Amino acid sequence: MASTASSPGVALITGAAKGIGRAIALRLAKNGYDVGMNDLPTAAEALEALGQEIASLGRRSYIAIGDVSVPDSVENIVSSVVENLGHLDVPSPWNGRNFFAINARSVFLCYKYAAQQMIKQGTGGRIIGAASIAGKKGVRGLGAYSATKFAVCGLTQVAGQCH
Repeated sequence: MASTASSPGVALITGAAKGIGRAIALRLAKNGYDVGMNDLPTAAEALEALGQEIASLGRRSYIAIGDVSVPDSVENIVSSVVENLGHLDVPSPWNGRNFFAINARSVFLCYKYAAQQMIKQGTGGRIIGAASIAGKKGVRGLGAYSATKFAVCGLTQVAGQCH
């Protein structure tokens, strides 16, 4: 059974079903965080399996299915994680479908609604953006992908200045 004791907080991981998102969700659970997990409906089975792994680490998890390229969906994802896990401390925007809609716009939307929630809570929090090395150095043959990752890095830097 998952524990609620001594958690450093609640993290929301988008694109949690596989890859970097899955690895981040597991790392945060190992570090004691409860984890809100998001991905598209086609990834529900993988999220269920991830939730079981997180529970085996003694942490709580919640699955919030939705499309992070749609503002209302992101707002609902954040709200449902807060409703089920109590609050939000660490959102992490990652997903790998439509380059600009997911890699750039979704980051903006996740930051926006997570920041609004953290302000409402009055306790602050941390917003963490995950990009790849392509956000630091353009990758030949991956121009659009690299551009979106540069956007994530730039948005994260600016968000850090707007505290």
